[in-house]
Amino acid sequence: MSDLFDHAMRERMKQEAPLAARMRPRTLQEYIGQEHIIGEGKLLRRAIEADRLFSSIILWGPPGTGKTTLAQVIANTTRSRFVTISAILAGKADLRVAIDEALERRKLHNERTILFVDEVHRWNKAQQDALLPHVENGTFTLIGATTENPYFEVIKALISRSRVFQLRNLNPTETGILLDRALADTERGYGNRKVIFDADARAHLIEVASGDARNALNAIELAVESTPPDADGAIHITLDVAQESIQRRAVLYDKDGDAHYDTISAFIKSVRGSDPDAALYWLAKMLYAGEDPKFILRRLIILAGEDIGLADPLGLVVANSAAQAFDYIGLPEGIYPIVEATLYLATAPKSNSAGAYFKAMKKIEEEGQVSVPRHLMDGNRDAAAMGHGKDYVYPHEHEGHFTPQQYLPKRLLGTYFYSPSQEGYESQVTARLERWREAQRKALGITKVENIPAMSEEQIQEMKRKIKQ
Repeated sequence: MSDLFDHAMRERMKQEAPLAARMRPRTLQEYIGQEHIIGEGKLLRRAIEADRLFSSIILWGPPGTGKTTLAQVIANTTRSRFVTISAILAGKADLRVAIDEALERRKLHNERTILFVDEVHRWNKAQQDALLPHVENGTFTLIGATTENPYFEVIKALISRSRVFQLRNLNPTETGILLDRALADTERGYGNRKVIFDADARAHLIEVASGDARNALNAIELAVESTPPDADGAIHITLDVAQESIQRRAVLYDKDGDAHYDTISAFIKSVRGSDPDAALYWLAKMLYAGEDPKFILRRLIILAGEDIGLADPLGLVVANSAAQAFDYIGLPEGIYPIVEATLYLATAPKSNSAGAYFKAMKKIEEEGQVSVPRHLMDGNRDAAAMGHGKDYVYPHEHEGHFTPQQYLPKRLLGTYFYSPSQEGYESQVTARLERWREAQRKALGITKVENIPAMSEEQIQEMKRKIKQ
């Protein structure tokens, strides 16, 4: 009797499930999109159709691209036992149960197990480590699904034992097929209802869904279920109804994930590249998605020093002032100083000459620290006994407030870390700096000059990592 009630409950839950769940494809023929990995003749499709999925795989892609759906298609196709675990809800104890049952099935019935772990990136290193020996010895074939970059969020040992397949957002044609199928399907969709779907309403839902199948199906479900039929019994989905059903564009933006870092990267690179229009676009995306404005302002202050520097010394002033102004104002009006700083920095002349600091740091790392020349030492403490500060010449007592003397350790004389750019204010620095350097070379008898070459972005990032450590 309980089995009968359980069956009735499962059937009722199927009927009452959201449209996106009811319309989930059951076979490869029903599956829409991802032709680059499961199109005709592709490796993964051949493996699924032949039920020869022996290698573990990781499905990586944004929400609504069909990762879980593809796993369900595999479940419906394979003769292996298919076990599903949600990394959000399950822990090592649940994994232990799945492992023990898989070993038992293999031992007694020689039956293979496919283990699907949804949101696999949610498991910590210890939990992911627990999978390794069982993936390696074939206890089960792993299918992991993740919205985050697996090369950062999944341990390297597990990645090396798996094939990674990246899923993409659906294109407009594919999203349209899903909507049309939902309206035509008499078993799982709205094929038994008379629905009039205006072309402009359809186009709006497709555009705003942004390639997220679940978002598109949720919107059409809300539109159909919330619109009363007219006198003829027809449910008319107009543009107004469509706009109400999907009021806010789904912006993929996880503050701790790839979208966060990719978007701020695009923003900074647009400002650095002097493209104010692109900078405004990425700024709007971040603020729209709920990014912390103070995080953006901190990055703008860094950029002002790193990428504008002395080409426009006011860049740092503007960025810092914008941060202070935002503290006073807050949202929404606080957007204006952020925008002003963004536009100012994007249109300012650029120079990365402040990176000369990392050249000096690299020299210290290579050669070690050298003692401070005696005349540059602090004379307030040991001048009488040790001669500290003796022979130092005070520049302000000379014409032009300059006098040539030694400032670097003797073995580094003639080493030049700083190379001013020819942009903006910094272009004015070149002539007087060369005049001062020439006077110093003559006064100190410097015959050998070493202009330290510019460092690559990778070298600078490596130096920054060492500073953090």
